[in-house]
Amino acid sequence: MKGVEAYQETAVATQTQGKLIVMLYDGAIKFLKLAIKELEAGDHEAKSKYLNKAEDIINELNVVLDMEAGGEVATNLRSLYMFMIRHLHEANEKQDTGKIEEVIKLLEELNQSWKAIAN
Repeated sequence: MKGVEAYQETAVATQTQGKLIVMLYDGAIKFLKLAIKELEAGDHEAKSKYLNKAEDIINELNVVLDMEAGGEVATNLRSLYMFMIRHLHEANEKQDTGKIEEVIKLLEELNQSWKAIAN
């Protein structure tokens, strides 16, 4: 199993920045879809775990924004990421899959843009 882990670490370390961002978006989307599945199944502990993982990814995307070099784009992304975090908090409190789906839609749209840039 250590060989697989080493390969995964190497694969991540050698990706371009754009491809890493795509991977982060993919991960957040995956975790949010799992959160919806667990919410619908009534497993609130698992739902919270997946929401937290997605939130961690979104927070990381927010933290690494270069506000000086990114200008208006970075400012808009920061606002969007903060909106997503608030929406996920509300979704968790109200057990609302609709709010999670809204965040997924936003992430998917951003991800498509990054995929176009990264390739």
